[in-house]
Amino acid sequence: MARGHQKIQSQQKNAEKKKKMEKAQGHDQKKAASKALIYTCTVCKSQMPDPKTYKQHFESKHPKAELPAELQSV
Repeated sequence: MARGHQKIQSQQKNAEKKKKMEKAQGHDQKKAASKALIYTCTVCKSQMPDPKTYKQHFESKHPKAELPAELQSV
């Protein structure tokens, strides 16, 4: 087990290695996907990418609930 100065050097080396791994990996797919999900259902709070999908979801999952104003024109 490393102690003192050797431990600090090891931690710094590991931190640099992690930074390089993250940079090589590229962008995070979860973040990119969450940005694409714009519309949020008013009843169940699930997210959809476009109004057409949102309307289909609303009609199939919440048939008794009134259609939101943003979906009236779609």
